[in-house]
Amino acid sequence: MKQDPDSSVVPRLPVPKLLQRRIGRAVADFRMIQPGDRILLALSGGKDSLTLLHMLRAMQRQFSVPFELGVATVDPMSPDYDPQVLLPYMESLDIPYFLERQDIYERAKKHLLRPSYCSFCARMRRGVLYRCARREGYNVLALGQHLDDFAESFFMSMFYNGEMRTMKAHYRVREGDLRVIRPLVYCRERQMRQHAEEQKLPVIYENCPACFGKPTERQHMKELLAQQEAHDPRLFKQLQRALQPLMGTGLEDLHFEDEHA
Repeated sequence: MKQDPDSSVVPRLPVPKLLQRRIGRAVADFRMIQPGDRILLALSGGKDSLTLLHMLRAMQRQFSVPFELGVATVDPMSPDYDPQVLLPYMESLDIPYFLERQDIYERAKKHLLRPSYCSFCARMRRGVLYRCARREGYNVLALGQHLDDFAESFFMSMFYNGEMRTMKAHYRVREGDLRVIRPLVYCRERQMRQHAEEQKLPVIYENCPACFGKPTERQHMKELLAQQEAHDPRLFKQLQRALQPLMGTGLEDLHFEDEHA
């Protein structure tokens, strides 16, 4: 029987091809890209969003369904985060690029007393990205969360909120005018790290700007899952299967033609 690439530490396929295959499968399974879509990628400068940028550019050349691609970065104006390195890099790629500066850092400090700002900052950043997409005429927002993020969100929701839920792979926002997709839903974090290192991408190495250098519950969950995976290397393969119905929550509100034109 053929071994799954993720069943061992080193993938049997080169990382770019493995990522392309898994992203292609996610796009098909969750019907993420439709003909004529204008996709705005949220680029933080981390390894995940930079990798997704290159994968979507490759998909533009190979995918039978035509779509446009733009990129936006939200600068929360934290002293720990400097997106300036992205400006010349994005100019070299010749892709529409929007740098949105919002003082999320000060708002978080003023309005929240909890040790983690992740949830607050994520909502604020999404709001900025939604406004940018609407202003520039994009109908789809692409986010860079991967399978590790989905698993961590599931256990955080279960442990801290008593709910069995995780992020959605594809859904429509409440207002109905934008769709949100997460094409890395089947990809592992280590694959993005390896790809970014091999391709020497201009990764901004710092703690998530949502946390402003503070420890988070998510980091604790990441360490917990890593310990479990050390005992069972098939952990994330099983989690992907178990989380599949939760990942697809929101698809029922999307209506597309059965066949692409």
